[in-house]
Amino acid sequence: MRQAVAGPEIERLIQLLARLPGLGPRSARRAALTLIKKRDTLLGPLSEAMRVAVERIVVCGNCGNVDTCDPCTVCADANRDPATLVVVEDVSDLWALERSGAVSARYHVLGGVLSALDGVRPEHLNLQSLVERASDPAVKEIILALNATVDGQTTAHYVTQSLSHLGLTTTRLAHGVPVGGELDYLDEGTLSAAIRSRTAF
Repeated sequence: MRQAVAGPEIERLIQLLARLPGLGPRSARRAALTLIKKRDTLLGPLSEAMRVAVERIVVCGNCGNVDTCDPCTVCADANRDPATLVVVEDVSDLWALERSGAVSARYHVLGGVLSALDGVRPEHLNLQSLVERASDPAVKEIILALNATVDGQTTAHYVTQSLSHLGLTTTRLAHGVPVGGELDYLDEGTLSAAIRSRTAF
């Protein structure tokens, strides 16, 4: 049986860090050790930033983005094109598109994709609010910026059918986005090219 090499507080820190994407047990131990060694310059400020985040971060009631205000900064931006609504799976995809600077539109975060294997059904996603937002006469185009995975494409088809009665132009990202790829892992140039060469769905 493996003996703990540190007190329960440090072990808890390691276990929590190991839950983060991209961090396994070894990486979590290295990260924890770095934080402990730099307690004054890193661990303390990080702890304070996380405390503030817990207190202030909210989900935008309009689009589903996360911010410290509701409506979020993106929704409150009057310079954005009200005629275009970009549909994304997750907040990380919204942030990825914003980093690319390829589009200045409004967004709608579904909060996931349809998945029979994972038991994710239409009622589990923000689909009804999407239909309501897309019904706004100002909206002319829906850009389906969903990941090029089987579940992403299934969701895109479902969204297209759900909005078909509105007579909107529905486009999707060009196939420059690799099949099986996820938006959050693509570089800004690829995302910009995909937005520019989007095609009818």
